[in-house]
Amino acid sequence: MIRRLQALAAALLALAPAPAAAWWDFGHRTTASIAWSRLSPAARHEVRRLVAHAPELATPTCPIRSIEDASVWPDCVKTLGERFSHAFPWHFQNVDICKPFDIDSNCPFGACVSRQITRQAALLADRTLPDRERLQALAFLVHLVGDLHQPLHAGDHNDLGGNRVPARYGPGGPRGNLHLIWDGWLAERAITTPPADLLAELGDPVTAAAGTVEDWSREVWEISRDRAYAPLLGDPCGAPGAEPVTVSAGMIETAIPVVRQQIARGGLRLARLIEEALAASRSRAGARERGARAIRR
Repeated sequence: MIRRLQALAAALLALAPAPAAAWWDFGHRTTASIAWSRLSPAARHEVRRLVAHAPELATPTCPIRSIEDASVWPDCVKTLGERFSHAFPWHFQNVDICKPFDIDSNCPFGACVSRQITRQAALLADRTLPDRERLQALAFLVHLVGDLHQPLHAGDHNDLGGNRVPARYGPGGPRGNLHLIWDGWLAERAITTPPADLLAELGDPVTAAAGTVEDWSREVWEISRDRAYAPLLGDPCGAPGAEPVTVSAGMIETAIPVVRQQIARGGLRLARLIEEALAASRSRAGARERGARAIRR
C-alpha cells in the first residue's frame, strides 16, 4: 500500500504543470527578502509608498502588500490572459551554451530578462510616471532579477532552457524535466535544507553585488552550462537520450550550494539596483525642484 501511494504521488507530481518562468514562489520571495534586508531606510520608505498604490494596478487576484508579494506578481498576472501576455518572454533569455555568449542572440526587440531588468529599473527611477506604473516596474524588476539568477533561465541547449530534457528528481523520484527540477524542487530544498544564513555563506556582499546586468548574465549562463547541463549529460553540448536522465542524490547535494549562492547573489544585486533607481529618481526630482525655484525667482 505504501509503495502504491508513493507511486501515485510521484505520478501526480509528474503530471503537474511545470511553471513556465519562475523560481517558484519560495525562491523569488527569498530573493526579495534578502534585498529588503539590505535596503536603506529611504529606499524602504519609497518602496512602501509605491506598494500603497497596488489597488491601482487592478489585479485583485494578484495583490501586492510587500516586496515579497511584488516578487511573484509577474508570474501571478500570467493567469489574467491577454492583458499581460506581452511580458511572457521577459522572464528568460536562453542563450545557447554551445556558442559564444551573446545576449542579443535570443532577445528580439529587448524582450528578454536582462534587457528588461535594465528597462524596468529605468522606469522605476522615472518620477514623471504615475506611481502605479513605477510600482509595476518595481514588481517586474524584483521578479526578473530573481529569474536571471536561475541558471536555466539564462542558458539553453536548443531545449527551451531544459524544458525538453526529461529528467527524474532523485532515484525513484518524480519525473519532470531539467528546468522544472532547478526551478522548483531543487530550489525549495536548497533554501530550506539545511537552514542557514545564505548571505553568510556567500562572502563579501559588496563583491557579490558588483558588476553589470550583462556580467551577471554571462556568469549565470556559464553556471547553466557547467553546473546544470554538464553533470547530467557529461558533454553539455551532447544530445540527451530519449529516456529521462536522473539527477542523483550526489548531484542534488552538489547543486544545493549553487542554488543558495544564486539566490543570495540575486538578493544583493536587486538591492543595489533598487537603491540606484530610487537615488536617481530623488536626484532628478531635486534638480526639477531647484529649476522651478530658479524660475520663480
